Amino acid sequence: MRHRFVAGIAIPAALSVIAVAGCGSNSSGGSGSSGSGHTVVIGMSAPLTGSLSALGLGMKNSVDLAVKQANAAKKISGWTIKFDPQDDQADANVGGQVAARLASEANLVGIVGTLNSSVAQQEQKAYNDQNIVMISPANTNPSLTQGPNFATSKTRPYKSYFRVATTDAIQGPFAAQYLKSLGITKVATVNDQKTYGAGLVQQFDIQWVKQGGKITSEQKINPGDKDFSGVISKIKPTGAQAVYYGGEYPEAGPLSKQMKAAGLNVPLMGGDGIYDPTYIKLAGAKSNGDLATSVGAPTDSLATAKDFVSAYKAAGYSEPFSAYGAYSYDAANVIINALAKVLPGKKSIDASVRQAVVNAVQGTDFTGVTGHVSFDQYGDTTNKVLTVYKVQGGAWVPVKTDTFAG
Repeated sequence: MRHRFVAGIAIPAALSVIAVAGCGSNSSGGSGSSGSGHTVVIGMSAPLTGSLSALGLGMKNSVDLAVKQANAAKKISGWTIKFDPQDDQADANVGGQVAARLASEANLVGIVGTLNSSVAQQEQKAYNDQNIVMISPANTNPSLTQGPNFATSKTRPYKSYFRVATTDAIQGPFAAQYLKSLGITKVATVNDQKTYGAGLVQQFDIQWVKQGGKITSEQKINPGDKDFSGVISKIKPTGAQAVYYGGEYPEAGPLSKQMKAAGLNVPLMGGDGIYDPTYIKLAGAKSNGDLATSVGAPTDSLATAKDFVSAYKAAGYSEPFSAYGAYSYDAANVIINALAKVLPGKKSIDASVRQAVVNAVQGTDFTGVTGHVSFDQYGDTTNKVLTVYKVQGGAWVPVKTDTFAG
């Protein structure tokens, strides 16, 4: 089944794209101004430097675009939005420092971020304690919304945390079903031991065994590892027909390259953490046939995304919007729409205003760039669409868009 979004659905007038000039922003402003009134702050926590900055910068630019459009349209009567993006370096400890800094801002009402589930774990409580809404375009570990015992007893840990990306409880099994459809019966797994990577492999494993597949080897690496010869030597004799990887592209790309060089000529498949052109650069020419899943349908294929894509290009950002740009744009507009309901007539930000924003976000229901945007009782997106991508001719090419049929 192809993606379920109906061609021709338009973005509502409240979200219609307004031509904007300039490119980028920083924590001191630069995100447009309506010229008078009060200022409200939307922050961001994302890796803006380091090995995952290709994803983080696309997130930052997309939120910047949404904020500029809202300010140009004077979306929030009497208020101007300031955008304050902070670099968490994809590091949980740095994320904790970012959260402490942002949560202390008197006029901050919302955060878009994080990229990494492990960083979100470090930040959630600081925002929740201050009634600051946090919406991630990229976190996929189920425990963030459904608690550590989500498999048997779901409990929402933080009422102010939401996400517009579907979870690994869907992404992992979706990958397992796809590999089975290829006739593969034996898979080795590797994970980087981080919250996202370990959790993704765990969910893949459950579905893989459930559908009768065999896991020939279970290996672990560390973030930052460069030499995977030991892991490959353990996998190669097991007869694995594919390697399923839980983690991100800085390690996945070299792992794939070294696999092929060692004669382990089977596809590496991963989740949204490897879905970026940088993976292909790192993996090299022999990465053709490697696979990745990512949240949603391909942005360029969506009728709802056409205006976003053209406005992003027109804005002149030096980086592509990447895997999570459209989701970051939608996350920002969820917050902006909530502010437009709550702030008119208000003269300051206090705990009651922030709580009203959280409540308004919970009631979100609109058509965004990525399709229908709304949240369930846990703060999870109701949009369960995923796409499988395959490396072909040095690029990621979508091969299947669907929902998980459990």
